[in-house]
Amino acid sequence: MNENPEPSTIQPQPRRILITGASSGIGQQAALLLRRAGHRLCLPCRDQARADATRQALLKVNVTGGDGNSDDDGDLSTPLCDLADLESIERCTEVLLAAAEPIDGLVLNAGLQDSGASEPRRSAQGHELTIAVNHLGHQALAMRLLPLLERSETPRLVITASEVHDPSSSGGRVGQPAGLGDLAGLRAGAGFSMVDGQTPFSADKAYKDSKLCNLLFARELERQRRGSGRAMPVLAWSPGLVIPRNSGGFFRYSRQHNEWGQRLFALVARDLLRLTASPERAGALLAELATAPAYAAPGFSYHVNRVLAPGRLRFELTEPSPEARNDALAAELWTVSAQLLGL
Repeated sequence: MNENPEPSTIQPQPRRILITGASSGIGQQAALLLRRAGHRLCLPCRDQARADATRQALLKVNVTGGDGNSDDDGDLSTPLCDLADLESIERCTEVLLAAAEPIDGLVLNAGLQDSGASEPRRSAQGHELTIAVNHLGHQALAMRLLPLLERSETPRLVITASEVHDPSSSGGRVGQPAGLGDLAGLRAGAGFSMVDGQTPFSADKAYKDSKLCNLLFARELERQRRGSGRAMPVLAWSPGLVIPRNSGGFFRYSRQHNEWGQRLFALVARDLLRLTASPERAGALLAELATAPAYAAPGFSYHVNRVLAPGRLRFELTEPSPEARNDALAAELWTVSAQLLGL
């Protein structure tokens, strides 16, 4: 499949799409393409400043079939929703549920990577922040908004994962590997540092674990929908290593890191070895996953933007890691997480 689809490959029939993490990076690039193609967008943002900036950036887009800049509130909304605060998620979803507007595509794309942190940060409810945002917040959002997905004639869920969930991948082999153990940390509730409850806190492993959670969550959600007779496409994907041209590195959320070391890493990976994807290309892939008929078949699938050679990437269907394919673990993670979320 083309690693950089043109907007013409995005499904022309307008869809109602909710995207998290659309204030910057891959999510914003996807939103720009989807807006241009005429889709109706709901882009939750964690604070008012981001909501205002995101809205202004999207209103500048020349919508297909329009007469220039569009200011149609019905086609673009930016509600406040902080994935690190379950109460904020509840408030946002209550408003959306009251409006009862069907959601055709739920795109769980936001992500936090707290690289360099030596101690865990906490969500509003006291959960380790990486897992809180990347996994728990998204599961809460999805569980609450399932009624709106069910109102759609063609529902679809997309979640941004990562190859680092797989200990055998190039990124997964660096540092401690992903692994959830028996979920002892998550079972303990607020105050856990790592999901497995065993290993000392590692920001890098926490991120890998959160991406493993994304895949297990996606597979369990798809299994539940299929079992209830409401099968739908559930697509997990890895965008690859994405480093913006004007960025020194990819750790946007890091508090503590070696700035010059990251700039050197970006120079080598992006410019010398050419192993990275641009946000624009990754955003185009995300937009296609959310709308293209090629991804409309019910069932779970996992797609990776894989490096074949320097400067050559191919977007392809693949299998997640063995742990990510563990049905019993997927079901248990869903249950333990739902209990922690009070859902």
